[in-house]
Amino acid sequence: MSDRLDVRKTYKLLINGAFPRSESGRSFEALTASGDFWANVAQGSRKDVRDAVVAARAAQAKWWKMSAFNRGQVLYRWAEMAEGRREELVEHVHAAEGGERSAAQAQVARAIDAIVWYAGWSDKIAHVFGGANAVSGPFFNFSLPTPTGVIGVVAPQESSLEGFVHCVGAALATGNAVVAIASTTRPTPAVVLSEMTATADFPGGVVNLVTGLLDELALPLADHHDVDGLDLSGAGELTVAMATAAAGSIKRVYRPSAGDEAASLRRLRSFIETATVWHTIGQ
Repeated sequence: MSDRLDVRKTYKLLINGAFPRSESGRSFEALTASGDFWANVAQGSRKDVRDAVVAARAAQAKWWKMSAFNRGQVLYRWAEMAEGRREELVEHVHAAEGGERSAAQAQVARAIDAIVWYAGWSDKIAHVFGGANAVSGPFFNFSLPTPTGVIGVVAPQESSLEGFVHCVGAALATGNAVVAIASTTRPTPAVVLSEMTATADFPGGVVNLVTGLLDELALPLADHHDVDGLDLSGAGELTVAMATAAAGSIKRVYRPSAGDEAASLRRLRSFIETATVWHTIGQ
């Protein structure tokens, strides 16, 4: 019989490709679905949110300057890494959400498939949401989809992995950088998956994850003037307050509608701007 102690992990934040503790030094206990202790998780602060936004702003241009094909390759690499750590993700989802282990296995499979789906969309967005326009005169006129910029995401509180993937994946596939707030009660599946981005060829700062209390983190994210859009899929009772705060800097806001599919063109379209380019026709 071994008498060694388990090496317990404290799950940290992901900011600018690194894994800092909260600047406040706080952590909180994440519990299993049955109420047992599962892990210590960093409890992020308002300053951590601000640091994540700064990192996302600096990284977004690098991400957008990559070719759409290369962005798709990076997302696919993320899916490959998740596939390699599938059992670890299943363990975290099962602990967080309870129920049958087969349900956790199915959710992890759908989440990985969703990352592949968004990877495939990366180099098709320009063709579906852009195009050449008919104009009167000796000109070419093109509509070109461009990213909104830095997107703040409130991940779903119940769907600890699959819901998180759809919120983050859509923003990344369209060239945006992300600052995500993980589920408060079920944070570790999103943390484990996000950790993989640090070695999946994403530029540091493209994906940032803050864990902690939604009541403390939501409004600083919504009110930040360097955040360009919000996905409020998991905002719950804070949805109206966050949308109101977003109005101060005219952010785009996505809220799922009844009957929306998780993977949809509406979600992909939510954080795309359209640039119109004119060019003379040469003689």
